[in-house]
Amino acid sequence: MAARQEVSAWRPQVPGVVEVFHAHFTEHAYPMHVHDVWTLLIVDDGAVQYDLGRQARGTPNDTVSLLPPQVPHNGSPSTAHGFRKRVLYLDLSQLDESYIGPAVDGPDLADPLLRRRVGQLHAALAHPGDELAAESRLALIGEQLRNHLRPRLVARPRRAAPGVAATLRELLDDRVHQGVTLDEAAQLLHAHPTHLVRAFSAAFGIAPHQYLMARRVERARRLLLDGRPPTAVAADAGFYDQSHLTRHFKRMVGVTPGRYARTGRRA
Repeated sequence: MAARQEVSAWRPQVPGVVEVFHAHFTEHAYPMHVHDVWTLLIVDDGAVQYDLGRQARGTPNDTVSLLPPQVPHNGSPSTAHGFRKRVLYLDLSQLDESYIGPAVDGPDLADPLLRRRVGQLHAALAHPGDELAAESRLALIGEQLRNHLRPRLVARPRRAAPGVAATLRELLDDRVHQGVTLDEAAQLLHAHPTHLVRAFSAAFGIAPHQYLMARRVERARRLLLDGRPPTAVAADAGFYDQSHLTRHFKRMVGVTPGRYARTGRRA
């Protein structure tokens, strides 16, 4: 069977929804990467296996998967015919950072009503003019998600910040566009370069360079959905050139920036 890659992406005029992403992949495997927003995922056909928070996870039938921001994850088909998924990327106005830990503890939610509402929200988002319906459904979904996570929030012990790793992540977040060399980071943070790499990888499950590239791809996606041409996006997102952007974008998203932009549609 030939590899299939079908995507559709757009940004609706609904506060809280950063991006809608529909895809059908038969072979594409996502590398470890991060988002700075919440990933709300339903799989309509097939299944996805992924790692999150150093735990192997999957998308059982009729579940809703909620992947938190700032936590690395990957993903690949766990069936021979791949998977078809619908994704909503939601900003922190829907769920704040306090819910990240509880979501890591159990990202796959078996809730038929929640799944039905997520499907209804996708349907509303596909039709410009139905923004009020979409906003109403999103409000109900947000409430259900918080109800799922709140009991875990109370029971979850507080963890100490990961020290220099957290400081390095802040530095990378501040330098998404211009970047930073490892030696420069070491000087700024008063730490040995090797220690920085090991501490960051141990704390977050992803190497510093992988984290930075993931953040740049996130920035490129948003610029493309803004209507910027791929040729201009590379420099604006912090990539060396168009080839550099295309290589990392296709690896993380599954299609080239040009195809992603062409298949997107405006709400």
